[in-house]
Amino acid sequence: MNKIYIIILFFAAILYGCEKSFLDKLPLDSISSNDYWKTTKDLELYLNQYYTSFTSYPNRGTIYWNDDNSDNEISMVYSQQLTGMQIIPASEGSWSFSNIRSVNYFLTNYSTVKDSWENTRHYVGEAYFFKAFFYFSLLRTYGDVPWLTKPLNTDDPELYGVRTPRNAVADSIIANLDKAIAYMKPKTSAPVSRLNSDIALLLKSRVCLYEGTWEKYHTSSSFGVNNSNGQKYITLAAQASKALIDRGNYTIYNTGKANSDYSLLFKQVNLDSNPEIMLYKKYSIALDLYHYSQELLVWPYERGITKWMVDSYLCKDGLPISLSPLYKGDNGLKNVVANRDSRLSQCIWIPGDAIKIVGKDTLTKFSLPYIDKSGISRDITGYMLKKGADPTIASSSSKCEIGAPSFRYAEALLNYAEAQAELGALTQSDIDLTINKLRSRAGVAPLILASVATDPNWDFPTLSPIINEVRRERRIELAFEGFRFNDLMRWKAHQLFSNKRPKGAKFIQSDFPGLVIGSNIFVDTNGYIDPYQKLVPNGYGFIPGRNYLDPIPTIELTLNKNLVQNPGW
Repeated sequence: MNKIYIIILFFAAILYGCEKSFLDKLPLDSISSNDYWKTTKDLELYLNQYYTSFTSYPNRGTIYWNDDNSDNEISMVYSQQLTGMQIIPASEGSWSFSNIRSVNYFLTNYSTVKDSWENTRHYVGEAYFFKAFFYFSLLRTYGDVPWLTKPLNTDDPELYGVRTPRNAVADSIIANLDKAIAYMKPKTSAPVSRLNSDIALLLKSRVCLYEGTWEKYHTSSSFGVNNSNGQKYITLAAQASKALIDRGNYTIYNTGKANSDYSLLFKQVNLDSNPEIMLYKKYSIALDLYHYSQELLVWPYERGITKWMVDSYLCKDGLPISLSPLYKGDNGLKNVVANRDSRLSQCIWIPGDAIKIVGKDTLTKFSLPYIDKSGISRDITGYMLKKGADPTIASSSSKCEIGAPSFRYAEALLNYAEAQAELGALTQSDIDLTINKLRSRAGVAPLILASVATDPNWDFPTLSPIINEVRRERRIELAFEGFRFNDLMRWKAHQLFSNKRPKGAKFIQSDFPGLVIGSNIFVDTNGYIDPYQKLVPNGYGFIPGRNYLDPIPTIELTLNKNLVQNPGW
């Protein structure tokens, strides 16, 4: 029950706010302790504002478009960063410290509340969690950023300070998360519907793995870190994820139905009792909180999954498609998914899938990808996203209550496996504890450390076989959930896409007699859909010495002469 940040809390704040005495109060970022900081309830209500920062469905569309800035998924509105077409913004961008200031204001004033530490400590821990969460976003985007310890006024000299080195920022983020872990209660005793210390352990493992691998793989680049100690962070990542695993408060959702268990994670309305979901946003039509995510059934919005992504799925025997005798080839979607990791067929539409079910009757079935459609109904690769789709929601206009997962336990398993692999310490017991639990759910043969098959198409041929397979598993399990771009950046993996174009499914002309190659459909010399053939003819123009970090807006450099622009800009 302490997994959902919803709504009940949100509406409690609104209802509380409707009282005249509350409406008379000053804005939360400018109030004094005499005005507001009186009860523990004040702390809770103040922190509610930050829960909107977690994953939530857009009004129309799906949260599983979060990889369309990577090599997993693409849109006709292509990534400016991957194409190297990004420009320095004048004032917009993500260089914003408003949330940091707001959290610092909380941390400056919470102690005026007249209540016991036992009653307030959980909320103080939440504040440290959110400060770490917001700073981690800035770290990923810009690298070095000023570390602020108090809410600044317009005349404070810190406004014109220098950027704090990224490893020092990472250390401060980790220190904040350590406080969050110490102060917040675990899942078993935390307040209902809120963060808990288990989630803080997960975020700590995420932060440490990111910084550790960034420092390891960017050592010789312009994004390297002075006095780098990537192994320190990777070790901390392994320790944090293992501590979470050892607590035993979560487990992988697995009912033994390999062809449906994975997909069910992403189309449940109520995830309160799901043992894998650590935090999610809950919706309620009764409370006028809903979304229209099922429009993805008929409106892909000119998006599609890439062949790069589809080819990474193993066959059920645990071998890659380059080696497995079970692989049926690319001629038609049914062949593509035959004998493959079942997560593939649970993520893309294949002929015969139910699109619309009313009662017990299937009224509409999927037959062919929507590459012959136009506008928002068009799929651009021939691999259409199915993750999160529920055919029992009758139409694209139906109000939807499917929950939006924000943190799930599978990531902890993957973080631990990767950290151990990077440290050269991964054992078969570690693999059985992590990767093989995920493979088992999907009906895939286990990974055996002593006999990893050599895949001639590994993404990272210069790295060890086990690191390649751990990264593959991460890509598959967390597909379309927004992890891939950050993984590419921390691994310094531009070679996977730089100067290349993403491709789609094998084009079968007889299925689409109305499409004319070179006119309303583009294919490469091997017959695969080539949606960027005219848009990005030379492939992604990512500039390795520049595009790994965003540029600081010019207005910030003008206002603060102590700021230095990122490399390459």
